[in-house]
Amino acid sequence: MPDPLDPLTEELPLVHARGLVKRFGSFTAVDGIDVDVARGEAFGFLGPNGAGKSSTMRMIGCVSPVTEGTLRVLGHDPAVDGTRIRARLGVVPQEDTLDFELSVYENLVVYGRYFGLSRQEAGERARRLLEFVQLEERAASLVEPLSGGMKRRLTIARSLINDPDLLLLDEPTTGLDPQARHVVWDRLFRLKQRGVTLVLTTHYMDEAEQLCDRLVVMDSGRIAAEGSPAGLIKEWSTREVVELRFTAGETEAAGEKVEALVAETERPLHRLVSRVEVLPDRVLLYSDDGDATVAEVHGAGVVTQSVLVRRSSLEDVFLRLTGRSLVE
Repeated sequence: MPDPLDPLTEELPLVHARGLVKRFGSFTAVDGIDVDVARGEAFGFLGPNGAGKSSTMRMIGCVSPVTEGTLRVLGHDPAVDGTRIRARLGVVPQEDTLDFELSVYENLVVYGRYFGLSRQEAGERARRLLEFVQLEERAASLVEPLSGGMKRRLTIARSLINDPDLLLLDEPTTGLDPQARHVVWDRLFRLKQRGVTLVLTTHYMDEAEQLCDRLVVMDSGRIAAEGSPAGLIKEWSTREVVELRFTAGETEAAGEKVEALVAETERPLHRLVSRVEVLPDRVLLYSDDGDATVAEVHGAGVVTQSVLVRRSSLEDVFLRLTGRSLVE
């Protein structure tokens, strides 16, 4: 008889959490969050280190018990059906846990055997997955000589060996150089196109914008905002941001001067700039017309070392919500 809560028979969220809490002694890592992840969605937890992202992922991955609240993964309760759920998950942990004594190909086959695959089926899947992550030419190589990006792609391939219903990725590109990150993004984007449900954590705003259909911004164990990347930027920021940089030691004083200019109601800057953020290394002006804002700043006699006009990002959303930079 089919399980009435099985998402293969009912259109239920693959992840459903209400009032989810995780405590370690007196420390609350996750503080009452609500989350739903739909089938085929790429869902992200965005926030700095210590925000509670990894603790949430460990609960979803059925390796850390829930302290309080309700959690259902693939329609089941991790406290009761953890083994059943884990058999249908793919997991990419923060740190690669590959076997350095085995070849690239053997890492996949041996892992596949843990899920009850025959050696033949595991081998066929391994070959397909190595082609997918562009490592087929390294199939016979040992793992240790691989670059960081190659190891990450192999870890992703390994997570797919059991054809999971849900793929969990904890900081999938941390520590990789920009070129390797983009290769990993490309593979994950292709999984999205195939309809694979992704849940990922990241503190890279560009990664979240590239990969996530929807995300939550986390800080201190709580959800500060939720929505699509574009929707969050539209709701919490302006169309453009002007970055002003000054010579060493002058940023704070220059920031105070700019804030005073923006506060003068008769100046065009007051109408152009909706918010000013003074950071240790730069001053940010939030505006829908960056070029006009720069002209007014210079016209008011503010001397800058450099000026950059850019579009708003999730970094700006986080700064607006929490008062601090996403990556510290």
